[in-house]
Amino acid sequence: MVAVGALTPAEAYAAIDLNTIVLLLGMMIVVAHLKLSGFFRLVASGALRHAHSPLVLLGAVCTTTGVLSAFLVNDAICLVMAPLVIEVTRTLKRNSVPYLLAVAMSSNVGSTATITGNPQNMIVGATSHIPYTVFLTALAPVAVVGLVLVAVIIGSRWWTEFARPSRFTMGPETVRLHEGQMVKSVVVAFVVIALFFFGVPVAKAAILGGAFLLITRAVKATKVYREIDGSLLIMFAGLFVVVAGAEKVLLSPDVMNAVRASTSTMSGS
Repeated sequence: MVAVGALTPAEAYAAIDLNTIVLLLGMMIVVAHLKLSGFFRLVASGALRHAHSPLVLLGAVCTTTGVLSAFLVNDAICLVMAPLVIEVTRTLKRNSVPYLLAVAMSSNVGSTATITGNPQNMIVGATSHIPYTVFLTALAPVAVVGLVLVAVIIGSRWWTEFARPSRFTMGPETVRLHEGQMVKSVVVAFVVIALFFFGVPVAKAAILGGAFLLITRAVKATKVYREIDGSLLIMFAGLFVVVAGAEKVLLSPDVMNAVRASTSTMSGS
């Protein structure tokens, strides 16, 4: 956009919505600490291992993935849930495909419920300034219905996997936990989410939570930094610039006046 003259460098920098970038970065840091402490694996493993039939297992996958994706970045939840689902289904000698599709679909559906569910919602929330609770109230019912539909569609499509009633049990699994860090990460995550509900700007709450979690000796900072998706941050910064350039060129005053004139002519005729 700068090279073709659509934007000046200053306009390109100004086009980047730092609130969105900061929100995404802060949530990545919080999610990284939850992941490294073993929290996600503990929750997901507990839910899956208490499912004693194929249908219950499907429901556990959809519910766990959807709820976690609603409040945390859905990409990270997929990275946690997918290998765990493969491990569980292989141990039980079940077909992994429907359960993995449940992870993919439930993460997308569940993430629609809140501003922090996925990067797209973060852009909408940061640019529109819609309050977190208003966004949740409007879209949480949609997400719940969507999760039910995911379970119904997958259950119908792979009926042979779920038609035969069967029960199974799994042996206990030892989940490696950093208990102190996990407690700290969970408390900070809940505080950050609470701040969202109390109307604190989401970017501010997320980056403060991430910064607080970085003050630790339990986890090396380099491990946390490896969990941050720098490419995604750069991609979104680039998208802001591209959209700004297109808006400036395609929605110029001359173009808008021409559109208004055309619309007036059509309505008059």
